[in-house]
Amino acid sequence: MIVLALDTAGADCRAALFDADAGLMLAVAGERIGKGHAERLLAFIDAALDGAGLDLSAVERIAVAVGPGSFTGIRVGVAAARGFALALERPVVGISTLSTLAWTAQKQQEAGDVLVAIDGRREDLFCQTFSPDGSPASRPSLWPLAQARDYFAGYQGSIVGSGAALLAGAPDVVSGQTVQDSVEIEALARLGALADPAAAPARPLYLRGPDAKPQEGFAIARQPSAQQEGGA
Repeated sequence: MIVLALDTAGADCRAALFDADAGLMLAVAGERIGKGHAERLLAFIDAALDGAGLDLSAVERIAVAVGPGSFTGIRVGVAAARGFALALERPVVGISTLSTLAWTAQKQQEAGDVLVAIDGRREDLFCQTFSPDGSPASRPSLWPLAQARDYFAGYQGSIVGSGAALLAGAPDVVSGQTVQDSVEIEALARLGALADPAAAPARPLYLRGPDAKPQEGFAIARQPSAQQEGGA
């Protein structure tokens, strides 16, 4: 099975082709761009297809990073994945950034229990725990930093992600000098190949409301038209 993996949930914009039957990454294209995912993603997909020597029709499944992360980036990736799935009549699965970070930690460190903590950048953390086999041990959730420190104090497993230092109270991190979490595209592709499309929908995982909200206090009342005033 050939999997097209897409990650636009954070600062990275990447596309990859993975041969699940052979267990091989065929090609990866992309870079850390910060913004502008919508303008660059299709070119990276084309580059990945060229690198793998495949046509888009060879793709048998699409996997997309669904967050938590950048609101705009998540929307771009999910919309693209759904579009390709519809056009190709292929299944699409959504994989959380928390799951990919746990997979990477367990692969690199041979970790047991893992707590993934992502800096929410508002004195809060996106957190989820995982068992040694990689399965979720809790639901993804957004924690106020102080509460997270209390709740996870003495956690016996590995703690990974940009929020790990925040949990430890590292002063340079608390002051804002945090690192960006980066999804390992191989983790996304491999998890996407294993996921059940019925249980892993390509749906954004925001965990908080949007920044932009209507300013109801400044709403301007609609004025009646001249005809309405005249009773016409």
